[in-house]
Amino acid sequence: MNHSPAVDRCLEILCGQGCRAVRGYLDALQEGQAIRECVELNPQERLWLQQELENIMTVYDRADSSCAF
Repeated sequence: MNHSPAVDRCLEILCGQGCRAVRGYLDALQEGQAIRECVELNPQERLWLQQELENIMTVYDRADSSCAF
């Protein structure tokens, strides 16, 4: 996916907090909320962030049942 360095930075920060925290961030993004750690993102970047987090969590869901819903 072609996105900004700001999105990459946010991905790194959010993913570093663990899969359970990422699920909370995904819920917030799906509700249209901004993420405190990533307030500088514009709406398109927030969408990219959400899509990337969803893709990442799909991999975790397949590999690690401790992070499943």
